[in-house]
Amino acid sequence: MTHPVVHFEIGGRDTERLEHFYADLFGWKVSPETSWGRDLDPGDTPDGTVVRTPPHVTIYVRVASIVAALDRVAELGGTCVTPPTYHRGVGTYAHVRDPEGNLVGLLRPDEPTPAEQPRATVAES
Repeated sequence: MTHPVVHFEIGGRDTERLEHFYADLFGWKVSPETSWGRDLDPGDTPDGTVVRTPPHVTIYVRVASIVAALDRVAELGGTCVTPPTYHRGVGTYAHVRDPEGNLVGLLRPDEPTPAEQPRATVAES
């Protein structure tokens, strides 16, 4: 797959309950300690994180260029919600909404290139 899903985030008020739910349902290791954006072997499952927020699910798709992906999102009728942001130890990410309003994360899991310098930096958590 050219642009695999490399990370997912599941939000809710009771994170421990969610961790157990997805572990029991699918055998997933879902926890705050999971790493972002690791390289996946074919057929592997992306890493996931549970966060204490209002309920939501966000998938993160690996892209070669955040800028090029955001340009393509706009061409296809989507919108950028979170501009490119660098997260130490993770890479550069952005959030977009598809034409139906679904939120999707874009992730370039390495250092940003000079042409893709993000507007914000988030400290490693």
